[in-house]
Amino acid sequence: MFYDHQQIEKKWQKYWEENQTYKTSNNTDKPKFYVLDMFPYPSGAGLHVGHPLGYIASDIYARYKRHQGFNVLHPVGYDSFGLPAEQYAIQTGQHPAVTTEQNINRYEEQLRKIGFSFDWSREVRTSDASYYKWTQWIFIQLYHSWYNKDTDKAEAIDTLIRHFEEKGTEGLNANQNDELNFTAEEWKNASDLDKEDILLNYRLSYRAETTVNWCPALGTVLANDEVKDGKSERGGFPVFQKKMMQWSMRISAYSERLLQGLATLDWPQPLKDSQEYWIGKSQGAQVQFKVERHDEVVEVFTTRPDTIFGATFMVLAPENPLVETITTAAQKVEVDTYIEETSKKTERDRMADVKNVSGAFTGSYAINPFSGQKMPIYISDYVLMGYGTGAVMAVPAHDERDHRFAKKFNLEIKKVVETEEDVQEKSFDSKDSVCVNSDFLNGLNYNDAKSKIISEIENKEIGHGTTNYRQRDAIFSRQRYWGEPVPIYYKDGMPYTLPTSALPLELPEVEKYLPTEDGDPPLGNAKTFAWDEVNQKVVSTDLIDDKTIFPLELSTMPGWAGSSWYFLRYMDPNDQEAFVKKELADYWGQVDLYIGGSEHATGHLLYSRFWNMFLKDRGYISHDEPFQKLINQGMILGMSAFVYRIDGTNQYVSKNLAKEYQTQQIHVDVSLLKGTSDELDTEAFKTWRPDYADAEFILEDGKYITDREVEKMSKSKYNVVNPDDICDEYGADGLRLYEMFLGPLEQSKPWNTQGLSGVYGFLKKFWNLYFNGDTFEVSDEEPTKAEYKVLHTLIKKVVYDIENFSFNTSVSSFMIAVNELQKIKCNKRNILEPLAVIISPYAPHICEELWSLLGHETSIEFEQFPVLNEDYLVEDEIEYPVSVNGKMKFKISLSAQFSAKEVEDLVISSEKMQQILEGKTPKKIIVVPHRIVNIVI
Repeated sequence: MFYDHQQIEKKWQKYWEENQTYKTSNNTDKPKFYVLDMFPYPSGAGLHVGHPLGYIASDIYARYKRHQGFNVLHPVGYDSFGLPAEQYAIQTGQHPAVTTEQNINRYEEQLRKIGFSFDWSREVRTSDASYYKWTQWIFIQLYHSWYNKDTDKAEAIDTLIRHFEEKGTEGLNANQNDELNFTAEEWKNASDLDKEDILLNYRLSYRAETTVNWCPALGTVLANDEVKDGKSERGGFPVFQKKMMQWSMRISAYSERLLQGLATLDWPQPLKDSQEYWIGKSQGAQVQFKVERHDEVVEVFTTRPDTIFGATFMVLAPENPLVETITTAAQKVEVDTYIEETSKKTERDRMADVKNVSGAFTGSYAINPFSGQKMPIYISDYVLMGYGTGAVMAVPAHDERDHRFAKKFNLEIKKVVETEEDVQEKSFDSKDSVCVNSDFLNGLNYNDAKSKIISEIENKEIGHGTTNYRQRDAIFSRQRYWGEPVPIYYKDGMPYTLPTSALPLELPEVEKYLPTEDGDPPLGNAKTFAWDEVNQKVVSTDLIDDKTIFPLELSTMPGWAGSSWYFLRYMDPNDQEAFVKKELADYWGQVDLYIGGSEHATGHLLYSRFWNMFLKDRGYISHDEPFQKLINQGMILGMSAFVYRIDGTNQYVSKNLAKEYQTQQIHVDVSLLKGTSDELDTEAFKTWRPDYADAEFILEDGKYITDREVEKMSKSKYNVVNPDDICDEYGADGLRLYEMFLGPLEQSKPWNTQGLSGVYGFLKKFWNLYFNGDTFEVSDEEPTKAEYKVLHTLIKKVVYDIENFSFNTSVSSFMIAVNELQKIKCNKRNILEPLAVIISPYAPHICEELWSLLGHETSIEFEQFPVLNEDYLVEDEIEYPVSVNGKMKFKISLSAQFSAKEVEDLVISSEKMQQILEGKTPKKIIVVPHRIVNIVI
């Protein structure tokens, strides 16, 4: 019978949609399982065959869990705010909402065509006002919260205000920007404005002057993870350091919990390592150094206070506020010039550039509190304002960067850790030695010296032992249009949150998407974007009087805002009263399986954990961590094609002749090749682009052969394969099986369309098991033990494979089982029914059709997964290899029930063994039951 995949797939996709087969109920009586993919950003290019890899894997697992009786939540949505739609709007004038809607429609069409079992009724879009209402609501909760270090959690800001009213800052243990000291009386007498200013020092979302990554071309601030090699990840534009008033999120309050929580997660170790490094916990001491002829002190954090006697100079970050105060008139020009140069580098550049040494002398000196030595104070870009205190005590004998700096500026290098090495030539950094030249620390090992010096620092009241983290607070402002408006208005220059009843604060219409002429963000172009405090509504900006009508915040939220909680909204997507009902959050809990790219390690995956922990602290949900198990899928790589253009000409030379010329390698679209060969269709190439219309070709054997290379699949490399074309030719089931068959899920692997024919051939064989010619024919006769053995061998293998995410080996097992059943001409219902269920998570359309033909009126989706019966796998006979003096001579089949002695007797008495022995008696006989027989003669 002809297997018509197109007709079958359209039929069942229509059935699933009409019957809402995959609509998830909130039936809390059933055990739950939450399977989630990182939701896509809907780009204009649509999906290529690399995108569905993770979706197919998660879909197989979701279907498998349904077969096991779980209530499965497997939703879909779109991370639909973002820069690309805005860039397109700037170029074309088309509103980002329009292009985003078009792109989403295209994505949905493609995703439905592949047959995913998503609950489409729960779809969310981060750019919908009904969704970002709750993103804004969470921002407001963060604003009205502080982090209490004593209880180790976020609490309502009201509890902090009560503390101030009763005790001032006495006994307060809070995460804060600056250490403040005031009494209850001083708090009581402070103005409302001063109180608001004080509270900003503690709020979890707060506004402060920050050094940011400013990208003039994009007109916005970028997070560290959005910058690569000094350029924006999106567009490759230059990025500079700049001080700006920005909204920030106090993620630093959660550093220790984020670090400790990693131990509870089933995540890939490299990803855990990335987060651990990013958080960057280190233990040491905070120490103050007096500045000569100034009232100022330089405060440093050091992990090696035991080397303080070897500190011979100090280095400040160029952004350190002290620089302006302590720089002498003679050094001002040099220092200002250096600060200007540093502003052109991002923090990542500065951290990565370990070889180039630069700096400027401030003209001032600090005093070493233990040696009494004068220490020149420099500035250098290798010191970062955001890490520690923005200043370091430089110990050049025992730190590589300090050593390079000392050599460059001819500064003293003093050994204080015992070593035979010449520290004048190379630094010696070891904790496995003892202190020297260090007064009362001499002879002490690292741990004892560290403990002793911290004690002395505290006795002198110039510092204390402390723990530090590399992770800084996350900048939350973007000077862009296409993002969530921040629900803040300004009264007397102080920020205030909108009442939650006024949410959502909707994104206003603007005439242009570029910053205003005054340098304000694009929302500065909006005509209706001011807050009427009396009537509690948004009104015209012309009415702003700073009495009852006030300006709104013009920045928007970053791309990660909406993705930091979307997994919670899926639990209760249409709720108008809460972002999720507490009882539903308690039922669905953590995402049990999350699949997505490792590139989100220090972005989305960190921010989501932070927001989740905060929402738990405030009692809205009950689980600390959002994602229990995480899998990073590999990439599907494209096979790019290249032509060689002879320099300065419009001549193109075939691959194997190119070495005879000076050429430039140029990507060409893989659709320009003839069939599945490497031969270029030269006529198609000439019509591909106007500048190739007059192309001339130097051929080999009458053909132009392109060069090929495996690369990341992308539109810019013209190596994209559209899944729609694959679904048309080989079916969605063919695509699903082939993507899994390519190799282990976590590995990257090259795409080869030719390989699909093998998988498609398997689907036809599987289909034909149920037919006799053109007639559907399945027998109710009881299967043989051999047939049951094939089925239960498959059950055992597939259950193991799915539970261990080894989807590629499952597909191989399907092929083996179908081949064996075809050989023995099996058409028994008790074999073919469970076979359809086993294969259905991978190839749902064909299995639904076969299930229907088998006489079932309901979907195969909720049938119980076949249960393994080990009895069918017990072998009746064992084939023993027989080795003589270490060489295998022959094989003999014997009953599996025979004892070792019976096996020994039967082997020795066999005709083949008697011929080998020629009347001799064996010296030794070893029988390994069910495995092998070894004989020594």
